Amino acid sequence: MNKANRSPAWESAFLAAISIGSALLLWWVLSVSGAVDAVLLPPPGSVLAALWETLRDGSLWIHIGTSMLRVVKGFALGFVIAVPVGILMGSSLAAFRLINPLMEFLRPVPPIAIIPLAILWFGIGEVSKVFIIAYGSFFPVLVNTIAGFSEVQPVLVRAARTLGASPVRIFTDVVLRSALPFIIVGARLGMSMAFIVLVAAELIASSEGLGYLINDARYNFRTDRVFLGMILIGLLGLALNRLLVLIEKRLLRWRQA
Repeated sequence: MNKANRSPAWESAFLAAISIGSALLLWWVLSVSGAVDAVLLPPPGSVLAALWETLRDGSLWIHIGTSMLRVVKGFALGFVIAVPVGILMGSSLAAFRLINPLMEFLRPVPPIAIIPLAILWFGIGEVSKVFIIAYGSFFPVLVNTIAGFSEVQPVLVRAARTLGASPVRIFTDVVLRSALPFIIVGARLGMSMAFIVLVAAELIASSEGLGYLINDARYNFRTDRVFLGMILIGLLGLALNRLLVLIEKRLLRWRQA
């Protein structure tokens, strides 16, 4: 992207503040005016009170830490399996034809549908939760990795080979570099999917985690805590996404140059 077309940092921050501020204002008006029942749509003040309540009893940090650990473990497992499989399928037509039918069969199956199977295989402990999150984050990474290696321009490979580059150097300096932006996009999508699956994974006999917090609040009709859990998941997902963006900028400095 041309630097001249980039918006200044202050402009991006200003527009983001307007967007978030408008949403908060609309939320407050709907809940306080009585247009929506405050039990169904609690005002922001009630959510802040629930935040203070969970901070004071110390349960909030336990829920956040437990969910973050599960998301990181599940995403990491899905990522380290998806990338090699994606490289193999993107680099070899025979491997693609062999593996792709199975992947296309499994990909439409939602993670929530494999919860009973995960319980039968791994029980109701942490392993089943991590497995479900890994399953959800696997396919976005896989699809983007395949696309990245499929889009490598053959002329670049031929040019590197003509210049005397070894197969290893061609792979690391040409093929992998060309595919890396796709892999990172897949990682960001996979991380988002990990948070989406988190709530479903924590329905399995959990006593801790943000998904448990939301589900327990639903049973007790504490919509303020439901909103609190949703907001915290969104903030944690945003933070991890920003981390991946920073990693992307560092790894792809050559594109900016």
